[in-house]
Amino acid sequence: MKRLENNFEHLLFSSRWLMAPVYFGLVLAMLVLLVKFAKEVWGLFAHIMTATGGELIIGVLSLVDIALIMNLLIIIMFSGYENFVSKMEDLHSHQDRPDWMGHIGFSDLKIKLIGSIVAISGIELLKAFMNVDNLSDRHLAWMVGIHVTFLCSGVLYALMDRLSSKGH
Repeated sequence: MKRLENNFEHLLFSSRWLMAPVYFGLVLAMLVLLVKFAKEVWGLFAHIMTATGGELIIGVLSLVDIALIMNLLIIIMFSGYENFVSKMEDLHSHQDRPDWMGHIGFSDLKIKLIGSIVAISGIELLKAFMNVDNLSDRHLAWMVGIHVTFLCSGVLYALMDRLSSKGH
């Protein structure tokens, strides 16, 4: 019976490798975002002489939005892989290895995730306000409501995380 239990536990432990294709899929998602980023840059430069200041600002905010999402994907891929699949032993001495890599726990990852969502939501809201003439009040109200919900959720989650870490 103990042998069966050990085999089952090894199977469960090995199943963590099922996440590896998910992280590779996030790499592919970054490639898609890179194409979208290039398209946005191309459009920005193509209309640089005819675009209004507001249109240029919206274009730049779109680039920042994509960059934030890509940064978020890197954090999720690196910390998720190291926390749940395997340590990146060969890269520990690499000169370009980020200082945070290997030190972000699951709780830290969730806080970074909600912080990034709030930042992305804020950028989308700013883009909407730059384009306020083309949006209905109802649409803007929903965007503000969703942003405030993300913001409150982030603050409450950070507070809960801080309170729970004081207990340990």
